[in-house]
Amino acid sequence: MNWESGLAGLGVGILIAVVTAPVGVSGAVFLLPVQLSVFAVPNPAVTPTNLLYNVVAGPGALLRYRRDGALTGPLVRRLVLGTLPGVILGAVIRVFALPGPRIFRLLVAALMLPLGTWLILRTLRPVPLRSPGREPGARTVTGLALVVGIVGGIYGIGGGSILGPILVGRGVPVTKVAPAALASTFATSVVGASTYALLSLNHSGDIAPDWFLGLTCGAGGLVGGYLGAHLQPRMPETFLRILLGTLAAALGALYALSTLT
Repeated sequence: MNWESGLAGLGVGILIAVVTAPVGVSGAVFLLPVQLSVFAVPNPAVTPTNLLYNVVAGPGALLRYRRDGALTGPLVRRLVLGTLPGVILGAVIRVFALPGPRIFRLLVAALMLPLGTWLILRTLRPVPLRSPGREPGARTVTGLALVVGIVGGIYGIGGGSILGPILVGRGVPVTKVAPAALASTFATSVVGASTYALLSLNHSGDIAPDWFLGLTCGAGGLVGGYLGAHLQPRMPETFLRILLGTLAAALGALYALSTLT
């Protein structure tokens, strides 16, 4: 990697995070196609590079949300505690069972396309929201977080980016879900990146992250995430829900197309 690539990574990180941070989606999900298509990062190194991006970029949005008092409450704790063990298992599965890029892309497409489409339709044809402050049951959230943590560990988004659309689709406001999802993504990315680093010591192949790309894109995400979180209170809930669904569906469609072609 040269410095031109570094500047490109910095710009990509800023742009992605500004758009995704207001809805609690880690920009790493959209960094995946950039890694594969532009920077030619090999599999499975794209996954720990994504996790490294989350580690560097995450504090930007989280700092802003913390200043606004949005990181309190039980939802944050439940998501973090549920996804942490899942991301470790997901990392092991990714290294030993799903190394090929085709299966990798199919997994992303099969998960994100229907999830995003469902959220858009749920927003355009709304059902009565839950009572203010009421959330899905603690066991439901923790169990869901565990499963999502495994999937997130497999393709490097930390889990929060999947939990966000699901919880918003269940009627929890985006303004409540976004900080919790990003906190979960950050915590699980720290654990996931460390797991991949340890696995790379005893396993051949491209398992360690691309440190230069992860750090430069993450630096951009640090700035962009802060800006995005700052803009969130100025955006209406309906817009945020449609934006979240569109981002998820667009990612799924992108990977479905790349797999078919």
